[in-house]
Amino acid sequence: MVPITWYLVLSAILFTIGVAAFVFKRNIITIFMSIELMLNAVNLSFVAFAHMWKDLSGHIFVFFVMVVAAAEAAVGLAIIIAVFRTRQTLNVDRVNLLKL
Repeated sequence: MVPITWYLVLSAILFTIGVAAFVFKRNIITIFMSIELMLNAVNLSFVAFAHMWKDLSGHIFVFFVMVVAAAEAAVGLAIIIAVFRTRQTLNVDRVNLLKL
């Protein structure tokens, strides 16, 4: 049996990679993927604690986070496509929506 600390360490590593990519990358797609990575890291923690405590509430939280992530993916990708069509770039520094 794998100890819960291994799951939590893996979750912390994934969350840290997601935060680092969110802070340092300048591509909208990469930022979007890093947000998804952070959500999945939190889901891993929820599932690990739910298994440790033999409780179903962690799995329910994961279900709701996945629903929100799916909605975010649909709306976020639509916004990214709209920005790319108008600006012809996905670089965050070059996309300034207040200027034409």
